[in-house]
Amino acid sequence: MTTRSSEAADTQRGAGRPRDPRIEQAALAAARALLVEVGYQRLTVAAVAGRAGTTKAALYRRWPSLPHLVYEAAFPDELVVDLQLGEDLSTDLAGIVRGTRDAFTTPVAAAALPGLLAEFSSHPALHTALLSRFAGVFGAVDDRFRSAADAGEVRADVRAEDLMRLMIGAVLLGVMLEPDELDDAWADRLTAILLEGVRP
Repeated sequence: MTTRSSEAADTQRGAGRPRDPRIEQAALAAARALLVEVGYQRLTVAAVAGRAGTTKAALYRRWPSLPHLVYEAAFPDELVVDLQLGEDLSTDLAGIVRGTRDAFTTPVAAAALPGLLAEFSSHPALHTALLSRFAGVFGAVDDRFRSAADAGEVRADVRAEDLMRLMIGAVLLGVMLEPDELDDAWADRLTAILLEGVRP
C-alpha cells in the first residue's frame, strides 16, 4: 500500500521529475476494487485516495477527473493483447469477437462501463481513448482483411474500423442489457453475422 511518506516524497519532487509509480499503481488497484464493491455511481475520488493511502490532490495531479481514473483502471494497456491472425478467416474473426467480449466483460470493466458511457458526452476524449485502446487491433485486422480481399474471401471495401465499431457496439449493448447472454454461443452467432457481412 502507498504510504503518506511516499506521497509526500512525490509532492516534493521538482517540476518535470517522474512521479512515484507506486501511487498510480495503488490508486488503480483501489479504483478496481471499489468499482466491483460499490459500483461507479458510489465511487468517489476520496474513497479511492483513502483506499490507496494517498490524497485527493495526488490523484488529481495524475488524472483530471474521476472518469479518467476509472477509464485507466478498467481498460489498462495490457487488456488488449497482440492478435494471432492468419490461419483461417472464420477462426480469426471468432477470436476477435471473443477477445473484444472478454475485454469488456471483466468485473471491473462491466462495473465501469455504464458510468463511463454516460460521461462520454461531457468527456469526449474518453470515447476517443477507448477506441484508441484498440488501435493496434484495428491495424492488425485491416492487414488481415487486405490479405483476405486479395484471396477473394472478403470484399475489397471492408474496413476493420467499421467492423470493430459494430462489434464493440454489440458487446457494449450486451453488457448493458444482457451480460449473462454473452457466452460462446453468442460469440459464434455474432461471428457468423459479421463474416456474412464482409464476404463478397
